[in-house]
Amino acid sequence: MAGERILIVDDEEGMRRLLVRVLAREGFETCAVASGREAMQQVAVDSFDLVITDIHMPGMGGLELLDELKAFDPALPIVVITAYGTVESAVQALRAGAYDYITKPFETDEIRLTVAKALERQRLLAENRYLHEELEGRYAFTGIVGRSPTMQKVFEVASSVAASTANVLITGESGTGKELIARSIHFNSPRKDKPFIVLNCAALSEGVMESELFGHERGAFTGAMATKKGRFELAHEGTLFIDEVGEMSLNAQVKLLRVIQEHEFERVGGTKTIRSDVRIVAATNKALEAEVKKGTFREDLYYRLNVVNIPLPPLRERREDIEPLARHFLHQYVLETGKRIEDISPRALSCLLAYEWPGNVRELQNAMERAVVLAKGETLTPRDFPQGVQGPGQICLDLPERGGSLTEILEDLEMQLILQTLARENGSQTRAASALGIKRTTLRYKMEKYRLVGGDD
Repeated sequence: MAGERILIVDDEEGMRRLLVRVLAREGFETCAVASGREAMQQVAVDSFDLVITDIHMPGMGGLELLDELKAFDPALPIVVITAYGTVESAVQALRAGAYDYITKPFETDEIRLTVAKALERQRLLAENRYLHEELEGRYAFTGIVGRSPTMQKVFEVASSVAASTANVLITGESGTGKELIARSIHFNSPRKDKPFIVLNCAALSEGVMESELFGHERGAFTGAMATKKGRFELAHEGTLFIDEVGEMSLNAQVKLLRVIQEHEFERVGGTKTIRSDVRIVAATNKALEAEVKKGTFREDLYYRLNVVNIPLPPLRERREDIEPLARHFLHQYVLETGKRIEDISPRALSCLLAYEWPGNVRELQNAMERAVVLAKGETLTPRDFPQGVQGPGQICLDLPERGGSLTEILEDLEMQLILQTLARENGSQTRAASALGIKRTTLRYKMEKYRLVGGDD
């Protein structure tokens, strides 16, 4: 990428000039010095994306410079140049941490290609570090919205169990955030640098479950055109999140139990035993104890999974989390859409707090996204949210943002009430009039007065 800075270290002036000329043509900024000591002085006051150094130089040689550069910045990529016939020095440099080596004499294309590969690798490593830091920040327990006592207890238990290898069973209604807690456990555990693999049992038929769990060999069954790794193999040394584990068939449960007990498995159609080092976090919206009693879930598997149980409460049982969650999603979707929305009106908040949220946090998130997308003003009002959010029998009205006479305010509220009642009654003027306690003719008169259209029987 043009603009990246490269430090060139070589005691031969001709070589320095050649490298500067070749790299400048590629758009790189260069700094050329004649010794290792000058190089260390330069990196102390400036930043570089790559260092190219000769191995054999008077005073501080390339290998000694390599050691000092790695001690100063372990992530800095270094390419060494060595004379033909002294490849052992290059091998020694690679062992000491150099990215690659080039032997003299060399073609300029070789320099360009080596530099391009070294910088691309550096960019990928930097991006990977950034993404990993983003993940750790996103799934830090302190970053999850939930100030209610029940959620604070969830964070406490999850934080404690994260450091262990114990299997975890997360229970709760759909939409309560079970996968979020599972990911947080993983990214706060010693396994955070290893894979986090998801298996959703509700989305898989019994016929493919075994292949998804353990993989299969080529030709194991019709359609198996190539060898495929299963989720256990992909999650090796990491975490396997088994979502909706209560939907797993008894046959699949038996095979899952064996892997948990024996820490080994075979691919479908294979004979090779594969060792498994996987931490399991499972989740379900079913009451597995009741499923055990009914005979639809194995008791021994239940106890293997339920080493530590983390129950997630529904949103209606932790209403103090509704407002901070709503504001969190407001901020998220304002950033995504670029819209200028600064607040949620008091009446809209009242509607959110009064609603039962059968879909839990996921439903609240969807409602906030819809409100942000459809909002016309800088403050979210009740009319920006789905009608259902107002709850059965509830009408949420919002005071006009601008002032006005009492008559104007009352007329505005009356208009809102008529519109929302019609919407709640699916456009039936007869039912809307009955709900409002007025005659249908009166309703029609008011609709004409406010120039409202729609609604009929």
